[in-house]
Amino acid sequence: MSSPKPEKRNLDILADEVLYDGFFRLRRVTLSHQLFAGGMSPPIQREVLDMRRAVAVLLYDPERDALVMIEQFRIGAINPPAGGWVLELVAGIVEPGESDTELAHRESMEEAGCTISDLALINEYMVAPAATTERIALYVARVDARTAHGIHGLREEGEDIRVRVLSAEQAIAETRPGGRINTTTPIIAMQWFAANRDALRTRWLASA
Repeated sequence: MSSPKPEKRNLDILADEVLYDGFFRLRRVTLSHQLFAGGMSPPIQREVLDMRRAVAVLLYDPERDALVMIEQFRIGAINPPAGGWVLELVAGIVEPGESDTELAHRESMEEAGCTISDLALINEYMVAPAATTERIALYVARVDARTAHGIHGLREEGEDIRVRVLSAEQAIAETRPGGRINTTTPIIAMQWFAANRDALRTRWLASA
């Protein structure tokens, strides 16, 4: 069965007001959109958080069958059970004129002290389209986990990042209910990894 093709639908922007413009930008948009049953909706208001496109990288060492992750404080995770600190992937916002590959190399070194070799796209997706414009391109990259250790991050950006090296089995187990891997992008990455681990490891070990 083929997937439904996206349809072009009418959308009228009636007003677009910036409520806040800092690190993020918050807008209130008044709009009318085409209805499935025909016609246009009455004017409705939606608030949207503008966020730039980002890249996240799952760092994998096929020789040691280990994953390199990072631990840091996130304001959105201050409520229990996380308490503010979460296990995440290396990630960053794409700067103007910067490619995904350049960002992946830069952030892997800045946040984990790792030099990456092979880099492959897993997928690109909208994070929470009901509330934000954020898109993330998710990659997997080959690293040597022996170089991953210590505390990293840019002091001028308030970063305090601790590197964590987990066995593949341990990382997969941490995605289960009650585990430390409990944010969206790492869970998506680990689900992909669990399904593709054997093939990925075989391919990368063969090309070593």
